[in-house]
Amino acid sequence: MSIETISLSGKKKEVSNKKMSFLESLYLVAIFKGLMITIKHLFKRKVTIKYPEQTRELSPVYRGQHMLMRDDEGKERCTACGLCALSCPAEAITMKAEERKPEEKHLYREEKYASIYEINMLRCIFCGLCEEACPKEAIFLTKSRVMVKSATNREDFIYGKDKLVMPLDMAINNTKTKAAN
Repeated sequence: MSIETISLSGKKKEVSNKKMSFLESLYLVAIFKGLMITIKHLFKRKVTIKYPEQTRELSPVYRGQHMLMRDDEGKERCTACGLCALSCPAEAITMKAEERKPEEKHLYREEKYASIYEINMLRCIFCGLCEEACPKEAIFLTKSRVMVKSATNREDFIYGKDKLVMPLDMAINNTKTKAAN
């Protein structure tokens, strides 16, 4: 007995409701085919690596941990414009802007700076939109193997300026290497 049906695409299909034989109803052929696939995988080369002695090559589009950059003089680039927080689809970035005081002139480039800058790493999806939205090139996602470290408390995953700002010695070293070239 066969039934002719029309699918949503408009093509006709013929469906048959024939009775299965005794061997077909035991599904032995299907089980044997499945076991053969499993046995083939037992003799394939393993993809496991011995971490940390061996490491895999990173993808060219890899995005690591966030870093708030400094300029050549060691001043923070962030002006607390809030574009990174607005562009974040996960709403993981929060900041508070303040006016720079005269005695803080050596710390910040502009008159306004981010006194509080936090990223909730549990919410962050590492999309890189914050990096693209920043007009001052103040936030970058590192290309190195710097990853978010594991922790047991949720509060440990809220990264403030203490964990995000580029170390001062790294900013000075970058300036020296640029001057040498």
